[in-house]
Amino acid sequence: MNDIELWHVTELGKGRVRLDDVGFSLNLPAGPSARYHDAQISDYAKRADFRNAPPRRLSLRARAEGEIKGTAGFGFWNHAFMPSQRSYRLPQAIWFFFASRESEIALAQGRPGSGWKAATFNARNWRFLTLLPLAPLGFLLMRNALLYNSLWRPIGQRALGISEAPLDSSLLNDWRRYCIDWRADGATFSVDGAVVLEAEHVARGKLGFIAWIDNQYAIVTPQGRFGWGLLDLPRAQSLLLRDIEIS
Repeated sequence: MNDIELWHVTELGKGRVRLDDVGFSLNLPAGPSARYHDAQISDYAKRADFRNAPPRRLSLRARAEGEIKGTAGFGFWNHAFMPSQRSYRLPQAIWFFFASRESEIALAQGRPGSGWKAATFNARNWRFLTLLPLAPLGFLLMRNALLYNSLWRPIGQRALGISEAPLDSSLLNDWRRYCIDWRADGATFSVDGAVVLEAEHVARGKLGFIAWIDNQYAIVTPQGRFGWGLLDLPRAQSLLLRDIEIS
């Protein structure tokens, strides 16, 4: 699937997408944090174009060039945020995700809030919707270490459909094959044929494929800490993709 006509290309700021005979290169140049830069491909232009539903298998080879400052990854999601259209929805994702150390997306208990990981997120389910009116109280309760340690994983984390497996970031230095087998009852993530995560409570409706690299960081914690910003890029950085197959 290396035909550029099969993909919707997004280039924001100085982000650039390049295609050659073997695959895609998503590129960000070095520069200051005054602007948001993003290079991405997707198999949709708008949410109505989502075509992926279980059973679905994603397979591709990927590696990075340069130290990534910001976020990057690939997989399926519901494009939860569309600021240009003032459109927001509860997020769903089944993907391989990287966040540099400036981020703290610490939603899986006992897992780092940054780095390279296999991850799922499914806030569009009855468990989370039932708890949503209690979110302000929940943030306060989670600031108590005892309550967080005993309640977050079985209640909050499960309600959000969060499963994560941290991966060694050095995997990004070399070509690896990444696979996601998405079923109605869960998803299996593998790297070079080795299973790294078995996830339950994943999204069942249609999602879009996306692969991207950008210069933003985010802070989201069960204790109610939220933040977002842009990062300087001391050096150029790229995400390279080959042999993308969705079946």
